[in-house]
Amino acid sequence: MDAVIAEPELTSGTAGGERRLMLSGDWVVAHAEIMEVLAEDVRESQPAPRVTVDLGQLGRLDTVGALVLHRVCDFAATPEGKVEIEGGRPEQRALLSAIVRETEAAKMPPAPRTFFLVDWLALLGAGVARAGFEIVRWFAFLGAIVAAAGNLMLHPGRFRATSFVFHLEHVGFRAVPIIALISFLVGAIVAQQGIFQLRHFGATIFVVDLVGILTLRELGVLLTSIMVAGRSGSAFTAEIGSMKMREEIDALNVMALNPVEVLILPRLLALVVGLTMLSFISEIAALAGGGLVVWVYGGVTPEASLSRLKEAIDLTSFTVGMVKAPFMAIVIGVIAAIEGLEVEGSAESLGMRTTASVVKSIFMVIVLDGIFAVMFAALGL
Repeated sequence: MDAVIAEPELTSGTAGGERRLMLSGDWVVAHAEIMEVLAEDVRESQPAPRVTVDLGQLGRLDTVGALVLHRVCDFAATPEGKVEIEGGRPEQRALLSAIVRETEAAKMPPAPRTFFLVDWLALLGAGVARAGFEIVRWFAFLGAIVAAAGNLMLHPGRFRATSFVFHLEHVGFRAVPIIALISFLVGAIVAQQGIFQLRHFGATIFVVDLVGILTLRELGVLLTSIMVAGRSGSAFTAEIGSMKMREEIDALNVMALNPVEVLILPRLLALVVGLTMLSFISEIAALAGGGLVVWVYGGVTPEASLSRLKEAIDLTSFTVGMVKAPFMAIVIGVIAAIEGLEVEGSAESLGMRTTASVVKSIFMVIVLDGIFAVMFAALGL
C-alpha cells in the first residue's frame, strides 16, 4: 500500500531583519501546483537581507521540490542577501546543493567566441602538453620496469616462470596461424603488384628482390607488431584494467607485492620473446607467399627465385629486421600496461583505455620503425 503524501506547507516569519522559512510536509512532484502557489506567495512578499530555511519538519523531497525550494530562497532574499539552510537529512541537503550548482552553471554566460586560429592554437597547445605528459609518464613507467627487472636479477627465485610461459603461449604460439596467414597473403599481394608493374620493363625477376628485401627489413616485423598490438596489447590492457576495477592491484600492494614485478614483467618478457619469434615466422610466410605468386603469376621457377633471393639478401637484411622486434615489443607492452593501470571503475573507461592502447601502440610502432629506418640508413646498413 502506497504511503500517504503529506501536503507541503511553508510558514514564514520575520524578526530583526531576518526572515525564517519553515517547511513541512512532502515537497514532491505530486504537489507541484501547491508548491508553485507557495513560491508565488513568497515572491510577492518583501525580500529580506538574511534568510534562514528550516528543513527540520520537512518530509520527502524530490528533484522538483528541491528546484521549487531553490526558487523560494531566491524570492525571499535580496540580490545581495544571504541564505542559510538548517536541519534536513543529508540526502536532502545534497540534493539542494546539486540543484544550486546546476542552476548557477546555467546562469553563467557563454564563453565569448574567439577567432578560429586562436581556438586551433589553443587546441594544439593542449595536445602538445598532453603528449609531453604521456612521454614523461611513459619513461617513468619504463624506469619502474627496469628497477623491477634489476630486482629480479638480484633475486631470480622471485621470477614468475609459470606466468611467463602462460603468456608466451597466448602471445606467441596461439598467434602463429593468423600471423602466418596474413603475412602469406600480404607477401603474395606485394609480389602480384610488383609483377604487374615490372613486367612492362621485362624485369619480373626483380620482384624477388623487392619481396625479399621489403619483407626482411620492414614488412615482416612491422606487420607482426601491428597484429600483436591489436591482439595481445589490447588483451593485456583489458586484463590489467579489470584487475584495477576489482581492486586486485590494490590488494597486491597491501600484500607488499610489486604489481610491476608480478603482473607487468612476465607479460612484457612474453611479448619480447613472442614477437621476435612471430616476426621470423611472418618473414618466412611472406617470402613463401611472394615466391608462390612469382612462380604462378610471373612464370619464374622456384629454383630461379631462390637463386635470385640468395643474391638479393644477406645476413644484414635479416638482422636489420629482427633487431627491431624486441624494441617494438617493449613499446607495445609498456603502453598496454600504462593504459590498463589508468582504467577507472567503469566499463566505459575500460573500453576507452583498451582502444587508446591499440591506437597508441600502432602509432608508436610505426614511429619507431621510421626511427630505425633513418638510423640504419645513416649507418649504411
